[in-house]
Amino acid sequence: MQTTIIPARERSEGQETLDRLERELAGGPYLARPRGRAVVSARGLTRVYGKGDAAVHALAGVDLDLSEGRLTAIMGPSGSGKSTLMHILAGLDQPTEGRVSIDGVELTGLTEKKLTRLRRDKIGFIFQSFNLLATLSADENIVLPLSLARRQADEAWRRTVIEAIGLQDRLTHRPAELSGGQQQRVAVARALITRPAVLFADEPTGNLDSRTGGEVLDLLRRSVDEFGQTVTMVTHDAGAASIADRVVFLKDGRIELDEQRMTRDDIYDTIKDMEAAR
Repeated sequence: MQTTIIPARERSEGQETLDRLERELAGGPYLARPRGRAVVSARGLTRVYGKGDAAVHALAGVDLDLSEGRLTAIMGPSGSGKSTLMHILAGLDQPTEGRVSIDGVELTGLTEKKLTRLRRDKIGFIFQSFNLLATLSADENIVLPLSLARRQADEAWRRTVIEAIGLQDRLTHRPAELSGGQQQRVAVARALITRPAVLFADEPTGNLDSRTGGEVLDLLRRSVDEFGQTVTMVTHDAGAASIADRVVFLKDGRIELDEQRMTRDDIYDTIKDMEAAR
């Protein structure tokens, strides 16, 4: 596939961050880890909304394993089912058919109470809209999952996470006093504080400019390489997906392509080809 070279003077700071990450992934310190155990496993996932002629098949028989200590990007054209897949994998929605297990626990048949506890203990979430509580400080937002579980924070881990997001001097500030990028970094720290089995990120850079988006992606990449975190990211951004160890493409509710590390240009071309074939 042809590679487009953009003059450095035309690149934003955020794009330079993405380019640097892409170069490092291609041959630097961010080498893809060997495939480990499946932290998340899905078999035969289907999701149908509506009935009869009005039925919409959002997922149509998806099998997927997400390996420990790797960053997986899920991509696809609008309506491909990528957000539905993430919501089902994370226990936020139920499949019409099929099963999902997280860290050895099958979600099928769990009561709402047990499902809530599993999401709290084994899953970290990062959303496009940050979802911070306005009345709490940054530090209180970070430890909120532990507070809800009535657990004490491991202070050494808390300091490690706070140092990783680089907001030591903003911990007493409330969300309204933080920039969008700072709020998203707080959200990343909140997702990491419980040391979840898997962290799901839904368009984590969607509300950010390219520079701050690059900083958040760098933080997600570091969480995998330095902390061994398992991350699954739904994104429409080829630059964001290029930092992943693996890129899964969905089309019409099915896995169309499953590739190891890809460049931004190859991802762009793949998405264009998929959209042209619709």
